[in-house]
Amino acid sequence: MLLFFFVPFALFILFLFNSLTYRLCLQTEMSNEKQPNVFRTINVLITILLISSYIEIIYT
Repeated sequence: MLLFFFVPFALFILFLFNSLTYRLCLQTEMSNEKQPNVFRTINVLITILLISSYIEIIYT
């Protein structure tokens, strides 16, 4: 049951952070070579945060 609420929330968070990262890349005029690394790093870190949050919710 919790999974049905958490998955849309997680997708929304990932979309939000990707749009904020895109704005950051535009505002700082980041080179096209650096942008994929920035997106990958932020997405991996947010995914780890979301997974650990889900596990914390399940086991409390």
